[in-house]
Amino acid sequence: MDRRTPQRKGPLSGIRVLEVAGIGPGPFCGMLLADLGADVVVVDRPQAGEDAIDLGAGAISRRGKRSLALDLKAEAGRSTMLRLVEHCDALIEGMRPGVMERLGLGPDTCLRHNPSLVYGRMTGWGQDGPLAQAAGHDINYIALSGSLWYAGQPGEPPMAPPSLVGDIGGGAMYLVAGLLAGLLQVRAGGPGQVVDAAIVDGSAHMTSLLLGLQAGGHMQRARGRSMLDGPHWYNAYRCADGEFITVGALEPKFYRELRERLGLADDPAYATQHDADQWPALRERLAALFATRDRATWCELLEGTDACFAPVLSPDEAAAHPHLRARGVYTEADGVLQASPAPRFSGTPAGIPGPIPRRGEHSAAVLADWLIRR
Repeated sequence: MDRRTPQRKGPLSGIRVLEVAGIGPGPFCGMLLADLGADVVVVDRPQAGEDAIDLGAGAISRRGKRSLALDLKAEAGRSTMLRLVEHCDALIEGMRPGVMERLGLGPDTCLRHNPSLVYGRMTGWGQDGPLAQAAGHDINYIALSGSLWYAGQPGEPPMAPPSLVGDIGGGAMYLVAGLLAGLLQVRAGGPGQVVDAAIVDGSAHMTSLLLGLQAGGHMQRARGRSMLDGPHWYNAYRCADGEFITVGALEPKFYRELRERLGLADDPAYATQHDADQWPALRERLAALFATRDRATWCELLEGTDACFAPVLSPDEAAAHPHLRARGVYTEADGVLQASPAPRFSGTPAGIPGPIPRRGEHSAAVLADWLIRR
């Protein structure tokens, strides 16, 4: 494959995106757009900053992009950046509020150069508010937004999967949605605009289902007494070999299936599914039961049934699982395990993920493509 020209397949083919190099959700947003066919150019510093972490071939969020090295603190770099802005559809930046303005590359300036630009801003706390200038990371944002509250057992510190709820779910995915909505508005004849995507906003918005359950009396503030964080029938359990499995038999018909397959159909203790006072004792009994056999044995008994079951797999194990392998959910490129582009499209399928660019690798090609070959 020609490293200078990543494959341009997918529903976003023809869309040009500038991404100011950063960490976390901004690059992931750019990766998803590149996966779907957009021409994403990441604007790198000429040299790595002192806090930069060099992931090399592990920098998966750079895949499929092209790298242009510019010194945005220099007049020449800023001038080139603004010329590129005139020829792109969207911009992604994840700086602390005010930094882009101080560089002379804030949204007002960029929109003067390109009134149709969709200017995407990715932060943890948002562009305004008392905490806007404070440092933070994924765990802090989801703690404050309320989305971390139910992630754990009673009496234990909450713990969510690292980066998934905040950086990716509440951050990158909301920025993607905002950019796409802005691009649709432009396609309909509207002006460009600024998208303010904050992880506290997005992760709070993600609690909407839980807030609806709370309003309906199905979620309690006390952890361990709600239908998604405490029942014996919706939990993870350790097996005899130290591996883990999950059950999520929420609906009554699925709960009956689980009881029958575990030999508990005639046990009166399990007859009342929603008695929260009994959940701790029943959870302990199920824990003891699942600890008697290894994970493979429980998979043989429960996987693929309506008992709502799945083993807890590492990414490497997941890649080898028959279901995920059949769907091609994971792939390997440049010797690195990667998740394949998602979602899937029937008419404009995405190509295979493009390579991970080196810093400044495509500077000449990007300038030629965007500024000369017009």
